[in-house]
Amino acid sequence: MKKRIGSYPRVRVEGGGRSVVSQAGAVLLVETARKAGLDAAISAAPAPWCRARTVHDPGKILLDVALAVVLGGDCLADVGMLRAEPAMFGPVASDPTVSRLIDTLAASGKRALAALRQARAEVREHIWQLAGERAPVAGGQVTVDPDGVLVIAHSDKQDAAATWKRTFGHHPLMAFVDHGRGGSGEPVVGLLRPGNAGSNTAADHIEAARLALAQLPKKYRRGRHTLIRCDSGGGTHEFVAWLAARGRWLSYSVGMTITDAIHQAVLQVPVSAWTPAVEPDGEIRDGAWVAEIDAGSDCLTGWPKGMRLIVRKERPHPGAQLRFTDADGMRLTFATNTTHAAIAELELRHRRRARAEDRIRAARATGLRNLPLHDTAQNRIWLEIVQLALGLLAWMPMLALTGTARLWEPRRLRLRLFSTAAQLVTTARRRHLKFATHWPWPQVITDALNRLPTLPNPG
Repeated sequence: MKKRIGSYPRVRVEGGGRSVVSQAGAVLLVETARKAGLDAAISAAPAPWCRARTVHDPGKILLDVALAVVLGGDCLADVGMLRAEPAMFGPVASDPTVSRLIDTLAASGKRALAALRQARAEVREHIWQLAGERAPVAGGQVTVDPDGVLVIAHSDKQDAAATWKRTFGHHPLMAFVDHGRGGSGEPVVGLLRPGNAGSNTAADHIEAARLALAQLPKKYRRGRHTLIRCDSGGGTHEFVAWLAARGRWLSYSVGMTITDAIHQAVLQVPVSAWTPAVEPDGEIRDGAWVAEIDAGSDCLTGWPKGMRLIVRKERPHPGAQLRFTDADGMRLTFATNTTHAAIAELELRHRRRARAEDRIRAARATGLRNLPLHDTAQNRIWLEIVQLALGLLAWMPMLALTGTARLWEPRRLRLRLFSTAAQLVTTARRRHLKFATHWPWPQVITDALNRLPTLPNPG
């Protein structure tokens, strides 16, 4: 019987290896950026702040930082992982050069932010054209989900403050385009705010909605082509009035805070008015019902005319604490909207807003776990870089992946695809990446890389 030497094979380690590329799966991101025209668009955005005879293109510096964030980086210095692979990523600027560019853009304020946002909007329109039926336009309508994110600060950074959850940091307001059940989602807004910013600040929600609409292709900025869907943080008179004033070209579905007037109105709803809630597959949702509050109810006084107030009651899960606003042991939630449809369908549409929580989880795993810089202006640029990274993580699966791989979240994409190592072989002046045959997912990478060249090149 042989003596065991441990649970794992023993290997000897030495340096000097050649023709091996780490993070080789990131070629998917590079090819997506090239096919989408992202490299050219981002290169043009910071051109006004580019010095004469600059060695490194400022746009490529920003895109390099975004790629590093996609691969798991959470600070500017993590761009060094790209610098170590020039055969894959080309020349990468030094850390001081990267920092100087961020400082320059931060000093430019709103002009630099506007240029970067305009570049992202142009790229998004082109990518949706490339995606065709895969574009996030379900039934001819785009759904935008605003939501706040708490970002913890472990040092005294500018505008860091105590949050409503008794933590310390910032409270950005994000917004994501929902890709539906067959995809993930992409960011359209990143509004940096102090930690003590309110969850239901109407002015911030209006600004976020304006920025979100500016990010969408022109076709979806007018007509009932866009749905703004948010939780009770957006259920303020000012924000709903702003949405309703644009009712001819904007739909909305907004959560409502349970007031005593609404609670009393719910108690007056007759039993016959309650309709069973439904699941996405059309089946009845067990233990849940929906109803519409009468338009003449006192609880709608002061709200925009034509607003529909829909209420859902549901049995709370075992062990849940009941609230004083619960009725007959049922948990009550609310949504408002202006679309004429069955109330069960409207309630299901609003309940799907929970997918925004998945987008926030992905954002935390992609550069939003913390804000690495001290000044607010610098962190605003960082937030734009994070949105670039999240955009790549949404656009690459939309254009190149199929099946369940389209639903993989950032951590899984890094583990299975991006972190894959490969051998770099140069033949006839062409570079080839050879992935290990024993790795379970090289076929996913190669199929995606074969799919991207079939798309038309950017004009």
